[in-house]
Amino acid sequence: MKKEIRTVVYDKTLRVEAYRFEGIVQPFPNHFHEHYVIGFVEGGERCLTCRNREYRIGRGMVILFHPGENHACVQTDGGALDYRGLNIGQEIMLDLTEEVAGKRTLPGFSENVIRDEEVIGCLRPLHDMIMSGSSDLGKEEYLLLLLSCLIQNYGQPFVQCIPECREEIEKACRFMERHFAERVCLDQICHETGLGKSTLLRAFTKSKGITPYRYLEMVRINEAKKLLAEGVSPLDAALRTGFSDQSHFTNYFTSFIGLTPGAYQKISSKNLSDSETL
Repeated sequence: MKKEIRTVVYDKTLRVEAYRFEGIVQPFPNHFHEHYVIGFVEGGERCLTCRNREYRIGRGMVILFHPGENHACVQTDGGALDYRGLNIGQEIMLDLTEEVAGKRTLPGFSENVIRDEEVIGCLRPLHDMIMSGSSDLGKEEYLLLLLSCLIQNYGQPFVQCIPECREEIEKACRFMERHFAERVCLDQICHETGLGKSTLLRAFTKSKGITPYRYLEMVRINEAKKLLAEGVSPLDAALRTGFSDQSHFTNYFTSFIGLTPGAYQKISSKNLSDSETL
């Protein structure tokens, strides 16, 4: 079996995170991110579920995820996944879109899975340059060309990429985002929304593609990432984000992010240290 290799590099000039997963057999359960993800499959075949739609993905396919867009994937060919990815925060994406399109708005993409040689022609060298720590001016050009190509060929208003949500479901989300560090139960969410338990579960899952509990866990994971990047210990990050213990936290974090909290913190701490020495 091919050895698993997971590498993550943060480019402080572009303010973009690049990562490379090689030999990965781990399935990724339904989850979402607060940032944009632009990924490229180098090898392996997987079944990807995004917003309740299934895709068969393999070598040469580009993956596009918007902030808050739920997705999951599992290997289907008995092999392993080789995957490149870029994580771009929403504020950074606003800056890039303003530079590319002259409008400071978050972009949306009409497709989640594409085959596009022009996109790959920008994405692969850009990824290589970030992973190697290159200071070449070309990487900024590739990033702008990549976004320009995506927006021109697949662009649409970001709001069209967000599933329609009833007011009650949005109330449930806001409640969990405010109280993620506390013990939250369905009764509390139902009281906040005015919905019964069964109705809440059906409506929330249909709207968001994940259950309220899974949504809460993802909010906690995203908040924990911020704490880890600030140097908070994994144990304290677990307790401050509502996880019952460090073991529970580590299992969830690793299943969603692909790295342990400790490994993620080492990368984040190094990036922060490098930035402070500029």
